[in-house]
Amino acid sequence: MPAHFRALGSQTPSLSFVTGVGGGRMAKGKGAILVKLLSAANTGYFYVKRKNPRKMPDKLAFMKYDPIVKKHVLFTETKLR
Repeated sequence: MPAHFRALGSQTPSLSFVTGVGGGRMAKGKGAILVKLLSAANTGYFYVKRKNPRKMPDKLAFMKYDPIVKKHVLFTETKLR
């Protein structure tokens, strides 16, 4: 038996403790969706970001770093497939 289980004494850990599944989860943004931010430099490089369409109905656009062209370029929102 591993040492961190022996410290619990006769108690056995719950299944959620062992597998990491179950209680203790924090709520994700209600109604949030994942969107892909695609590089305008046409390198195919993209970032994935969470967005709440109720609060932000317009498309996202960020200046972020594209490591393929080694520059900051415009990344615009597209659908994540």
